[in-house]
Amino acid sequence: MKRLIVAALVVLLVVRFYPHAPLSERVRVSTSLWSADGQLLRVTLASDDNYRLWTPLSQISARLVDAFLLKEDRRFYWHPGVNPVALARAAFLTWRGAGHQGGSTITMQVARRLYGLKTRTPSGKLKQAAAALWLEARYSKREILEAYLNVVPFGGNIEGVGAASRIYFGKPAAEISLGEALTLAVIPQRPAARAGRGAQDAELLKARARLGAMWLRRGKASDVDRRQIGLDIVARQQYSLPHLAPHFTDTLLASTAGHPARIDTTLDASMQAIVERQVNRYISETGERGIRNASVLVADPRDMSTKAWIGSADFHDESIDGQVNGVLAKRSPGSTLKPFIYALALDQGVLHPRTMLRDAPTSFGPFTPENFDGRFLGPIAAEDALIRSRNVPAMWVAAQLHEPSLYQFLKLAGISRMDSEDHYGLALVLGGGEVTMMELAGLYAMLPNDGVLRPFRTQRTQKPSEGVRLLSPEAAFITMEMLRRNPRVDEDGTISVRTRWPVAWKTGTSWAFRDAWTAGIAGPYVVVVWIGNFDGQGNPGFIGADAAAPLFFRIVDALNLARAAEPVPPLVAPKGVKRVAVCALSGDLPNAWCPQTIDTWYIPGKSPIRVSQLHRAVPVDAVTNRPVCAASATGPTRTKVFEFWPSDTLRMFRKAGMPRRQPPVLPDCATDDEQDGPRIESPLRDVSYALRNSARSESIALEAAAAGDVANVFWFDGGEFLGKRAIADGAMPWRPTAEGIHLVRVIDDHGRMAERDVDVQIR
Repeated sequence: MKRLIVAALVVLLVVRFYPHAPLSERVRVSTSLWSADGQLLRVTLASDDNYRLWTPLSQISARLVDAFLLKEDRRFYWHPGVNPVALARAAFLTWRGAGHQGGSTITMQVARRLYGLKTRTPSGKLKQAAAALWLEARYSKREILEAYLNVVPFGGNIEGVGAASRIYFGKPAAEISLGEALTLAVIPQRPAARAGRGAQDAELLKARARLGAMWLRRGKASDVDRRQIGLDIVARQQYSLPHLAPHFTDTLLASTAGHPARIDTTLDASMQAIVERQVNRYISETGERGIRNASVLVADPRDMSTKAWIGSADFHDESIDGQVNGVLAKRSPGSTLKPFIYALALDQGVLHPRTMLRDAPTSFGPFTPENFDGRFLGPIAAEDALIRSRNVPAMWVAAQLHEPSLYQFLKLAGISRMDSEDHYGLALVLGGGEVTMMELAGLYAMLPNDGVLRPFRTQRTQKPSEGVRLLSPEAAFITMEMLRRNPRVDEDGTISVRTRWPVAWKTGTSWAFRDAWTAGIAGPYVVVVWIGNFDGQGNPGFIGADAAAPLFFRIVDALNLARAAEPVPPLVAPKGVKRVAVCALSGDLPNAWCPQTIDTWYIPGKSPIRVSQLHRAVPVDAVTNRPVCAASATGPTRTKVFEFWPSDTLRMFRKAGMPRRQPPVLPDCATDDEQDGPRIESPLRDVSYALRNSARSESIALEAAAAGDVANVFWFDGGEFLGKRAIADGAMPWRPTAEGIHLVRVIDDHGRMAERDVDVQIR
């Protein structure tokens, strides 16, 4: 006998502890999508077309658990899965004609649901009892109770307390009150009569009152419990499940394989609500101008997480094709690609921010572009040309690009469905191609990410990608710095609020006014706004600065206000860029006569930089005011400084309404001053300089002698600007980065030059 008992115990232990799948894997569940801040965004139908939101027992209110145990199985923890007394009583009452009576335990109900048993016949009941004993042998009471609470019916295709508490009371099962728990506990007995539209019927109220009386008879009810039981509980209509960020969740579900029980997204529900509120207000205010639709994307470039996603102004508005997902729709970007033209030009040594460009009528083959305002400004600094979105300078800059061109850059960035490069030509500069909002946001996210393109994340389980570098950190930094100088459209000249996020931004308007854009980096986030119509209908009001920018800054300011304490990553200059003073008018290093300088960034070894020749001092006769040769002048003279612009540039100034003074015609002797040029004292001629790798402090002295009227000299290694040095300060140290022959140049502030080949060896 003992052996039989031992054998039975061994069998039971093997059955209990032999590895087996959890009960949750036997139940087909809905997919729930959750925001990063813990809010339920959406619940889908399970594969059997039921709403079933699996909820762990630890996340279910203890009152709700007790209410179900009180109603369904008060001796759940004491029976082995079957309650013979309850079964006998139910059978007797049924035989006496009291109608069909149930005597099933919670375990038996779980068995019936999991195995699809028909239990209205004696044989079916026996199968159900056997299955219940089998479940009790393999699973703990806690696991069985958890499974029951997740499969119990609540009317229609709603099953489980997780879905029911969300649908009927709009809250998670953990937050259900006692009154709500009693209401939910009596629905499964007659779900068709007690759920949904009949939720406040007498049938439900009577059942709830009976269960409330049972709760009170237990003798453990507090005064709070008594008040809860007496309250009227209002349940919502069926299927009141959240459907937040519909375009985002649709996209995520379409790209997710299988039917996972839970998807944790990167979306921030609070940010989504802020953006939606701003869009709704803006559309209601501007509808009379024909602005009826908008799309917005907000992302965090630090981890490339998607934070807010507005596919249209109203998902349910058919008149604007509201279910079209504007974040993924291909649209013309207008001028929003211009920052990347200038970034490529910075990397390829075409310009620095203060390089002077020509904003004048220009033909590029058969193409003669115009500016948006129909005007030309003449010479303009590259930084100002970008900020003011001048088309002609941008076209010229794009024409100078090579390996990669703008087209090649966009292909490397993964812009989809592009035609051949010949198809676009230079029209690509002005938005001749098409991009999605997400693709455009990815380009702008490169700027705070040191020029590295990284894919966006929509799920928290996705690891951030290392990405691929398309711009140098130096070009990305300078481009973002230039865009930060773009004044806000609502700037009134007052002092900026100190807590206001810095914003680097750019607008865009597509051909025929079909799309208005504003994109940029605001504080720690990338924000892109689109205004337009999904049917492509144009509107003269669809101008980036007038239509999209106001909404962009409303969103930025609202996020800034809501997250004022959030730190903004500082814009730190990488080691590969330097600051230099240049002549404000020419963009070159200032000579002795430049009246005004301005600081700018440049990339040593890349940025084109030379000594300005724009301003020159000319000796003039004190009486006739005509240029003379100082050495041969017979009367008193004085010096006047003139701007020597090229003749075509002077014509540009005149056409732009900003005529400049014509410089005088100089006598032949005016340029005859080469003998006063600088002399290189160090490095020495025909000397090889050896530097040790191990001694990083070793350097070569750069020293020059110059005429008495020279204050500063500028040193170059080939085309690379090494630095400015005052003659009075003596030698400047130079540590070459590569060995070989270096062409060292020195130019004084009069524009005179000397050069020397220097042999450098690094050991």
